[in-house]
Formats: sequence, structure tokens, C-alpha cells
Amino acid sequence: MSLFDTRVPAVVLRIDRNPFHHGTLGAVRSLGRAGVDVHVVADCADSPVGASRYLSRLHTPPPPGASPADIAVVLRRVAARIARPAVLIPMDDACAVAVGRARAELAPAYLLPDQPGALPERVADKAELAGMCASLGVPHPETLVPDGPAEAARAAWRLGLPVVAKWSRPWLVPPGGGLRSTVLVRSAREAGELYRRAEEAGSRLLLQAFLPPGPDRDWFFHGYADRSGAVRAGGPGRKTRARPRGAGLTAVGRWTPNPQVRALAERVIAELGYRGVFDLDFRRCGTTGRYHLLDFNPRPGAQFRLFTDTAGLDVVRALHLDLTHRPLPHGAPRPGRAFVVENYAPLSALRPAPEGRELAWHSPDDRAPGRALWTLWGRHVSTRLRERLRRGNARPDAGTPAHARVVRQASAPPADRTHHSDRPSHPDHSDHSDRPGEDRAGRH
Repeated sequence: MSLFDTRVPAVVLRIDRNPFHHGTLGAVRSLGRAGVDVHVVADCADSPVGASRYLSRLHTPPPPGASPADIAVVLRRVAARIARPAVLIPMDDACAVAVGRARAELAPAYLLPDQPGALPERVADKAELAGMCASLGVPHPETLVPDGPAEAARAAWRLGLPVVAKWSRPWLVPPGGGLRSTVLVRSAREAGELYRRAEEAGSRLLLQAFLPPGPDRDWFFHGYADRSGAVRAGGPGRKTRARPRGAGLTAVGRWTPNPQVRALAERVIAELGYRGVFDLDFRRCGTTGRYHLLDFNPRPGAQFRLFTDTAGLDVVRALHLDLTHRPLPHGAPRPGRAFVVENYAPLSALRPAPEGRELAWHSPDDRAPGRALWTLWGRHVSTRLRERLRRGNARPDAGTPAHARVVRQASAPPADRTHHSDRPSHPDHSDHSDRPGEDRAGRH
């Protein structure tokens, strides 16, 4: 008999247009293998996700930049088609915020964790998170919120250059406009000029002290807070290779016991009263050794399948079991287990993995996404290369304003750099904007 109530389907929701979001495929496979019907509300036209044998049905997503109300309308339409209650799994911050806001109207059709609807939005907001960390006594990089260009320049000097600049609500940053959710600012002038684009970005600009990356400094903790508030599934992991090197998304991660990171994560979850799936990012300060909480993502992280225990439990399965009032199996952790994103770390995918390994795309029981990856990835890289060459042939002349030069430089990542990746010369902190080609500079 299955542990799962297979009468209850799952709806995986993602508004972000990133076709190479491997976390979406992870959610489809995890629940599909358990016999659950998995519906995906996302643009998978040019994504390997659409080839998975475990995908029950694709639904048209909301358009880019859709408001929380628009997202709720689409979810109600999907619920009417499914015609039975479903577990809803937002896979990006914009969707997590929208679901939190519309919780009351969605609850009859969707099973959702019982928590205040504003909490996902508060923890995802970088300014709110800084304030919460201060009130909880949780280490967090010193953060200033300027109220004008001149103050932004002064704040940059006060924090000590370089500084990390973040938009407090990164999910509102419009794609294709040259703005990044997070960048490394190297001069006071850049800070002031970036502030002038706050209206375009849709939220406040934050300036944050920069904690350099280094060996054994980038950590994450994935977990699921059940109905009682207990943290189940998941665990602490260490980023052993990033894309690009020194910053950016996790190309190779390893399940690594860390009592300090676990204790800190569990304290944050308990004191906030958070319920549901979460993904926390930490960076250890090389001077003090303290772990600073950089990002609180109220959703599954893209590499959540790293933390699959001996009972087969991961955070997405824990969510479905808990919301359908099924007991969660007690498995043992699997320290040393690795997670590899093949298109970012192909050689790591070929090396021996004595402690076990999960690949983001390739799987013996679901081969089509892995085959589709390389065709789609080659097309993507070729397109990005052509775009980069066009930008290189249209360099600004000496009369171009300085802020335009800064923005244009920031918006031209190499062709093989996809969703939320930093520039190698800028070892920025990394956040989970999950947009192709976007810098990720939130992880200290």
C-alpha cells in the first residue's frame, strides 16, 4: 500500500520563464514516482521538463509580470479543470507570495500549509528579512536602506566598498531591462546611479556589507516545517561548486552535517512560526566564523532532491504527506550524497560518487528530459552567444552616460551563463531569482 494519498494530485506552479529550472523537474519526478498525478502550471515549451514521463498535464501559466491577483485567477481555472483538491507547490518567490496573499480564496481548492498569508512575502522581502534577523538576533550582513541617491553613495562608503546592492523584492524586477536582482557595486557613484532606477525595479534598494566567498563558506538548509512546526526532511548542504565559480547557483552540492546551520535554521523557523517548504542560504564569515542568513526562500530550492533520505523522503514529498494527513516515514540522513547539475558541471556528473549522487536532468527511469536537455541547451547557448556578440558590436562611445555603461556591462553575461549567475570577477552573494542569464548576488 502506498504511503501517499494518490487521490490527491499536486500542482507545481512557476511563473518564471526559465526553461532550465531543474527544481521543477525534481518536483514532478518526486511525486510522480510516488503515484501522484502531477500538473505543472509553467511555460515548458522549450524545457526538458515537458518530456518527463511523470508529468500528468501542462497548464498555461500566467503571463510574465502577472500580478498576484492574475496568478490566483489562473490557479482557480486550473482547479476547476482538475475538479478535486490538490496540493499546491509554488516554485518561485513570485508564486509563493501570490499564493500567500490569496490563501483564503485558494484554500477550498488547494491544500496549503496553515500559516499567516503575509509571512512568505515578509521572508522573501530582503529588507524585511534584515529587520527580522535583527529582531531575532540572527547574524545577517549589515544592511542599509537609503532614501536617495546621495544617501546611497554615503551608505556605500560607510559599509566599505565593494558592497552588495539588492532590490528588496527581486521578483518585481522586470526581465530584459538590464536590471539585476543583486549586483556587486564597486563605487559610491554606482550606488547612487543604481538608486535612481528604484521605480523601474519596483522596490527599495538595499546596500549590504559584502562577505567574500571562499572554501567551506557557502551553505544552504532545505526543510519542511510540518503542521506542528517541527522541521522534517531536508538538511544542511554545502555548495562545492557554483556556476560561475565563486558565486551563483549550486552546480554541485553535498549533504554535509553541520549542527550550527541546523540549529540556526530550526530556531528561525520556530520563532517565525513558519509552516511549509523552505530554502535558507547562509554564508560563513571568514573572520568571525559566524553563519549569516542571506536569503529565506519560502519554497523548494532547485536542488531539494539532494536531501532524499533512506526512506525516500524529500521536502516535496513531506509537504504532500503532511497536508493529506499521512504519516511521514522516518529515514536516516545520507551525508556525503551529491547533487550535480549536468549542464553546469558535466565532469562532476561523470566522476565516481561512492556516497550516492542525484543528477538534475538524467535519470534511468525518466530518460527523455536528459536527452532533451542537450538539444535545448545547445540552442540556448548559441542564442546567448549571438546576443553577446551583438552587444559587443554595439559598445557605448565616450559620450554615453556612466550609468548606462554600468547597466550595459551588468546585463551582458557570457553565453553559457544561465539563471541568476554572477560574473566571475564579481564574487557576489547569490539569490534565487531563477531567471536565465540573471546575476545572483545574495549569498555571502
